[in-house]
Amino acid sequence: MSSRYIVVEEVANPSSDYFVLPYLQAQRATVERYSFSELPDSGELHGANVLFVRYIPAAWRELVAAHRNRLAGVWLFMDDDLFSWRSFAGMPLRYQWKLWRLSRRHRSWLRAIDAKLAVSTPYLQARYASWNPHLLTPEVPAAFAPLLNRRGSSVEKSEQITLFYHGSASHGADIKWLQPVIAEVLSADERIVFEVIGNGSVNRLFRGLPRVHVLHPMKWPAYQSLLHRPGRTIGLAPLLDSRFNRARAHTKFLDITLAGAVGIYAEGAVYGQVVCHQKNGLLLPMEQNRWVESILQLAADEPTRAQILSEARQCL
Repeated sequence: MSSRYIVVEEVANPSSDYFVLPYLQAQRATVERYSFSELPDSGELHGANVLFVRYIPAAWRELVAAHRNRLAGVWLFMDDDLFSWRSFAGMPLRYQWKLWRLSRRHRSWLRAIDAKLAVSTPYLQARYASWNPHLLTPEVPAAFAPLLNRRGSSVEKSEQITLFYHGSASHGADIKWLQPVIAEVLSADERIVFEVIGNGSVNRLFRGLPRVHVLHPMKWPAYQSLLHRPGRTIGLAPLLDSRFNRARAHTKFLDITLAGAVGIYAEGAVYGQVVCHQKNGLLLPMEQNRWVESILQLAADEPTRAQILSEARQCL
């Protein structure tokens, strides 16, 4: 099997950095990264594997189709259930259109050219068992290693407790579920501030609540820089039971721990595979009153936060 891979990605992204690149590095593969707008000369395709990260742009599909017989293989990596319309039917229409245009509509074509599938979770591995998919597990990028040893986090005394949720547009329902939790927490403890990533609808959702900072959605490199800034204390990872959420990987455990914070995670298969309750994080049912109580208890207990963060860092 060829050890040369051409990785096609929209932009730098967590799917590549947490899953694809660590896997290929472990295989001692030679990796060349291309954006959607960058096309190699046809001669560079000879003997290479083309690996699409989540999305398949039209120009690249045409290139691969024209030179399929020269390629060692074609791959698609999925870390969401991108082939299921039902799984993302409740998402914003713009996001639905993107997933259909760049992912779902290519399913038959991938089958026709004998493409291989790589996935991020056992759920997706079972769901697409007929593809015999490869299961990739998330790993911390080498560039993030210094964050695991830094000082300056929830273990230090501070008058301010920064609570945060860093979701994307696909987490809209989870963000709405959090709003009354955050409202009660902010009312109960004036030291707590809340940081969330979102667009205008998220800003309107939290308008009127004190000490809420809404950050504009950002590209992956900018988010990496954000994680490098210390000061966050408790990270939240709610997960409502939906078809889309069942396919998610536990990458928020990595994000929260790399940010130097202690995580509170939804019970279930996604986080249950890595989080041990009260050891390296809190694992809670999706009951809002339980989340309020646990956030306030954790905010008041600095020694427990320090111990949990230490255990979480050892898992990365």
